[in-house]
Amino acid sequence: MILFVKLLLAHLIGDFMLQPDSWVSDKEHKKHKSIFLWMHIILHGILAWLMVRELRFIAFALLLALCHGLVDLLKLHLQSPKTRRTWFLTDQLLHIVTLMAITIAYTGNPIDTAIFGDRFWLLLTGVLLLTKPASIIIKNIISIWTPESKDTHDSLINAGNYIGILERLFVFCFMITGHFDAVGFLLGAKSIFRFGDLMQAKERKLTEYVLIGTLLSFGLAMLTGFLVNYCLLLMA
Repeated sequence: MILFVKLLLAHLIGDFMLQPDSWVSDKEHKKHKSIFLWMHIILHGILAWLMVRELRFIAFALLLALCHGLVDLLKLHLQSPKTRRTWFLTDQLLHIVTLMAITIAYTGNPIDTAIFGDRFWLLLTGVLLLTKPASIIIKNIISIWTPESKDTHDSLINAGNYIGILERLFVFCFMITGHFDAVGFLLGAKSIFRFGDLMQAKERKLTEYVLIGTLLSFGLAMLTGFLVNYCLLLMA
């Protein structure tokens, strides 16, 4: 496990801390012809070995650097301006999978499947419930009160949906870890930010609509947290 953590640290340093924007721009423009791409690949190999510092790991560090380079080349040649965000996430996911494979190959220890027990599946279900499913549930519940005029010209695309998902996940984490006071802090913080918008809107229906949606979002997250905590206690 500690080997994976060290390799992940090396990856974070190489991919984010020691990769200037000028390198990224040059790689995207010249792709495999960019000298900075090859410097980046070599840097990852060196950082990985420095984290382990064992002679036997040299071959694995070279393999890691090669795999990292192949993933980067794949992203550089296949991404477009519209798919750049998707390829960034895919690129990072593939790098993490590579680090896991290198760790397993070097240590000879497979991943401990014990972590995927009943608690894991319970927590995963709670988290997934509070993402898109919860958004759809809340949207359908409050659809009968949707104001006829909702000014969204100055809003980011789907920003409200993502804010709702993040706030529910925060509330869920606070409930699971027993930090119930933090839920009140989060609700208060959101209320402060929302107060200015609602004052400018000067529309009572919109104010009530936002309040109902917020309370439903927090309520669903808290209820899920309570149920998951109760089930975890039964498993103890």
